[in-house]
Amino acid sequence: MALSKITRNILISLGVIFAVTIIAVPSIVVPLRNNAEVPPTVTLKLLYNAGIMIETEDKRIYVDPYNLNPAYEDLDADFVLITHPHGDHYDPASLSLIDKEDTVYIMPESMSTQLITHDGIGVNPEDVLEYGSIIITAFYMYTLPVDTFPASHPKEANLTSYLIDVDGFTFFHAGDSKNIAEYAQLAGLVNVALLPLGPGCQTMTDMEVVNAINAIEGQYFIPIHYGEGACPIFIASYGSYIMSECQLIHLNYWESYEFEQ
Repeated sequence: MALSKITRNILISLGVIFAVTIIAVPSIVVPLRNNAEVPPTVTLKLLYNAGIMIETEDKRIYVDPYNLNPAYEDLDADFVLITHPHGDHYDPASLSLIDKEDTVYIMPESMSTQLITHDGIGVNPEDVLEYGSIIITAFYMYTLPVDTFPASHPKEANLTSYLIDVDGFTFFHAGDSKNIAEYAQLAGLVNVALLPLGPGCQTMTDMEVVNAINAIEGQYFIPIHYGEGACPIFIASYGSYIMSECQLIHLNYWESYEFEQ
């Protein structure tokens, strides 16, 4: 794995030094999160496409930031997570806006060129990174061949979605994935599920999204990676099929939601 940045990225919190570690595990083993309390302040902002920004009291985490405007120079990143190298998920121009000297970049190990560029940490599905109270777990992300067309996100590329545990409150960012069998491993582990709505040739769509939500059993579902008007259509057509325990939160691009205790 590309771990060259580990030696530079050491967090000091309450006088205790935490070195970054990667732990390969055979399956996802995380304490049950559905009853977890929300940390004092956690805000999620839906950026554009699949981009999100998570802000805690002292950390700022980006996933797949794309098409950011210059104002984000004042919102620099503690962590940047990239799911795969497609241009609407890995956007160097946006990364240059939010970069600072000690930004930690995490992306699939298969993105070898980009890892060198950002002195990043390469991960494969089921790798775990611990940074004090923040635990980042790489998970599976892939699509399947369609007729004679190859998969746009092949499983063998080891592209990554992410579980982001902030003081026991867990976000799951699916990236560009279909509804995959591995989601059964996430049942009961996720508070906020961020899943794409399409297009179906690139990601899950329609009932695939519903089936993924119900497999993951998250408390909240926030749609990402959607076209104009897609969210209201999805809600009207499929919202009633989502398990009642899951709250659907519809955010327009650039809108925020604060999770409260």
